[in-house]
Amino acid sequence: MKAKDRRLAELKAQIPEVSPEEALALQGQGAVLLDVREQDEVAQGSPKGAVRLGRGFLELRVEDAIPEKDRTVLVMCAGGVRSLFAAESLRRLGYEDVRSVAGGFNRWKDQGLPFEVPQVLDQDARKRYARHLLLPEVGEAGQLRLMESKVLLIGAGGLGSPAALYLAAAGVGTLGLVDHDVVDRSNLQRQILHTEARVDTPKVASARETLESLNSRIKVVGYQTRLDGANVEEILSGYDVVVDGSDNLPTRYLVNDACVKLGIPNVHAAIYRFEGQLTVFWPGSERYRTGCYRCLFPEPPPPELAPSCSEIGVLGVLPGVLGTLQAMEAIKVLLGLGDLVAGRVLYYDALRGTFSEFKAPRNPKCRVCGEGARVEGYEDYAQVCASPSR
Repeated sequence: MKAKDRRLAELKAQIPEVSPEEALALQGQGAVLLDVREQDEVAQGSPKGAVRLGRGFLELRVEDAIPEKDRTVLVMCAGGVRSLFAAESLRRLGYEDVRSVAGGFNRWKDQGLPFEVPQVLDQDARKRYARHLLLPEVGEAGQLRLMESKVLLIGAGGLGSPAALYLAAAGVGTLGLVDHDVVDRSNLQRQILHTEARVDTPKVASARETLESLNSRIKVVGYQTRLDGANVEEILSGYDVVVDGSDNLPTRYLVNDACVKLGIPNVHAAIYRFEGQLTVFWPGSERYRTGCYRCLFPEPPPPELAPSCSEIGVLGVLPGVLGTLQAMEAIKVLLGLGDLVAGRVLYYDALRGTFSEFKAPRNPKCRVCGEGARVEGYEDYAQVCASPSR
C-alpha cells in the first residue's frame, strides 16, 4: 500500500463523511458549507450559500470567515480528497465538528443539487487589487462588493478629485459625477483630476478621461448639469453612497434633503482656507441613526458669512486631505468596516496639524430628518440661500 493511500485511509477513519444530500440538509439547519477549491474551479460553479476559501489560504483566513468553532463545518472540494486534508487542518485549529463531503462538488452537481456560478476575480483583477485581497477585512468578497457598488460624487473639483481617484483605484464599479462647470486654469492648483490641456473642457469629460485611464474596469457616468429640485432624485436614485464635495450652500441643502428622503448615506466635507471638516449623515441607518446637515445648520447663513474659495482662497493641498477621507468613509460604508465618522464631525486644522472632533447629535425636531418629518418637495435653494431675511 502506497504512503498516500495509507494517509487517505487514516483520514477517512478520522474524518466523518457526509453525502451531498446530507450536506445540503445540514446546511439548511445552520451548518457551514466550506468550498476549499481554487478560484478557477469555483468559477465553474459552487453550492449556493457556501463559504469559499481556497485551500492555500485556509488556515490563514478561516477564523475570520467562520469564527464560531462549535458550528458544524462541511468541507467540500472537487472529488472529496482535498476536503479530508482541509478538515484535518480545521480540527487542529479547534473546530469541533468538521465533516467532509464525499464525492465533492462533482457528485453534488451530478445529483442535480442547487449551485450558482459566482462572480470571481479574474487574474488581472487579482493582480490589480492584490493588496486588498491580503486584508481579511476586505478579501475577495469585499473586492467583489466594491466592484458591484455605485458611488455618486457631487462635484468634480477640489474634494471630488481625490475622492474620485481613490474610489476608482479601489475598484468601485460605477462612479457618477455631477458637475456643470468647465475646467479653469485656477482649478489646477487643487483639482487634480484635470490638466492644463483640458482647460475650458467640461469637468465631467475631463474627470472621465482621467478616471478611465487609471482604471479601465470601472464605469464613469457623467451628469453635466446643475442639480436642482427637478432632477436631484432622478440622479441620486440607485446609488449606494453620495460623496458631497459641493462648494455652495444651495447644493448642500438640496443633496442633504434628497439623501434623507431616499435613505442614502451622505459623506459630507467642507473646506475653508486652512480648515476642513468631515462627517457622514445617515439618518436611515439603524446602527448610526445620525442627524442630517440641517441638524447642524437648520437655516442657511447670510451669503457674506459663507464665502466661496474663489472669494477667500484655499490651500491647494487641503481638499486633498478631506477628499481622501471622504473616499475612506465611502469605502467603509460599502464594506461595513469599522466605525464611520457619523454622529460626530472631524475637524482638521492644517496650520496646526491637528485633528479634533465634536458631537453632531440628531435634532428630533428637524424638519427633514426629525420624528415624523417627511421631505415632500424641494425649496428654491438658490433663492433661500441668497435671501437676506433668512
